Order: sequence, then C-alpha cells, then structure tokens
Amino acid sequence: MNEFDKLLRIAKRKSTFDDSNKWSSGSETYLVEIKNEVDEVLEEMPKSRKCYLEDELGDVLWDYLNALVALEKERGVNAREVIARACQKYEERISAIESGDTWSNIKEKQKASLEKEYQSNT
Repeated sequence: MNEFDKLLRIAKRKSTFDDSNKWSSGSETYLVEIKNEVDEVLEEMPKSRKCYLEDELGDVLWDYLNALVALEKERGVNAREVIARACQKYEERISAIESGDTWSNIKEKQKASLEKEYQSNT
C-alpha cells in the first residue's frame, strides 16, 4: 500500500467523526481550509524552512482528501475516479505538448469531450 492510499483511508476514518460534529459543514469546511493552507504555504516559501514547507503542503493535501471524502457522501464523487481523470487529463496534455500541440488546443479538445460525456449522461 502506498502512502497516498494510507492517507486516504485515514481521511475516510475521520469522515465518520466529522458526521457527528457540529463544527463540520462537510466539503465546504475543507474547501475553505484548502485556501487557508495555501496561504500558509505561500507564507512559508520565502523562509526557506523545508520541513515547515513540507508540513504545510501536507496540510493542503489533507484538506483536499477530506474534501474528496465529503464530496463522495454529498455528491457521489468517487475519489479514485478523480485521480483517474486527473491522470488521463494531464497525460493527454503533456503528451500533446510534447508532440507540438498547444496547451490551449488540448484543453479545448478536453472540454469538448467532457461536455459530450456530460450530455450523454443527462
């Protein structure tokens, strides 16, 4: 098992705890926290303290995973599918630019494909 899977399992365990606590507003709680944590990363960067920077980046990842888990419950999003889509999307983009295509051109093709997928599912 890789570390990402381990962290995702921990986030899913925490999700059970979140369900019974009034402080949590589900995914919205974590989406707001992602913004806060990104600000902390930006504050840490000029200080050249690698361990602190890694810790703050870990907080961004943690809140992102918690948002994914919450969105699984709220909207039926599948965390594994999000990762699979990201792998496909960026593999296509990087392969396209390596082959001489433009970033904006491949993005437009991907948007059209996504719209087609959406239309076929509605």
